[in-house]
Amino acid sequence: MRSTEHWCVRGFLVRVLVPATDVKRPQGGGRRRAGDREALAAIVLVATSGCTWRQLPPVFGPCRQTVYRRFAQWSQDRVWARLHRVILDELGARGALDWSRCAIDSVSPPGRKWGPLTGPNPTDRGKSGSKIHLITDRNGLPLSLGISGANMHDSQGLEALVRGIPPIRSRRGPRRRRPAKLHADKGYDYDHLRRWLRSRGITHRIARKGVESSQRLGRHRWVVERTVSWLAGCRRLHRRYERKAEHFLGFVGIAAALINYRRLAR
Repeated sequence: MRSTEHWCVRGFLVRVLVPATDVKRPQGGGRRRAGDREALAAIVLVATSGCTWRQLPPVFGPCRQTVYRRFAQWSQDRVWARLHRVILDELGARGALDWSRCAIDSVSPPGRKWGPLTGPNPTDRGKSGSKIHLITDRNGLPLSLGISGANMHDSQGLEALVRGIPPIRSRRGPRRRRPAKLHADKGYDYDHLRRWLRSRGITHRIARKGVESSQRLGRHRWVVERTVSWLAGCRRLHRRYERKAEHFLGFVGIAAALINYRRLAR
């Protein structure tokens, strides 16, 4: 990630979610409190570069222990989810979201052998890992995200992901949270999912096992696969290093926010 993007995120978004803190030196001496904006810049560097907290350079100001504590607290307070939603609202208000053809998919990075929301990956010789689930709009912008153990079937995450799409502002009319059509591969080929999507007014386009090839959906599903590669640009997601699931989900939220922010900054 370029250094200019670090400053854009700090200057434009943090004002809404992490207001500036008065860091005056306390009476009676002592070290003053490190600034939130500097801590956020350091967290973004860890997310994008994939470095460990110990490798964090001191140029940002706060020490690595302070940066980690801020990250842990903000992850617990769901700051990254609010950050993602703020950017989605701005994209929706500008008419940059295309709800006509959304797509759903998942990716399974390897991870620790223990911890919540980890499990044996059936596609990687049973190695432990986690799975990232996501829904994108027609342009590949992430609308909803979630994590699970790598052994969780993709179909089990569809309903939660669709429900997880927040009500997003529109250029005209009320907020919107339902796609017009949802594309999915054969991993979601279940009649109860089709019935559930129809009950919510969502047209489904799901490949059928043994009937049609998933390649026929490639004309529309390639955008979500491209978004998966964009998530890989956040090197902290190449492998799950975090013991706590909320910390791993925090890095997923940061990656999604950066993807959407780059579109917003165009």
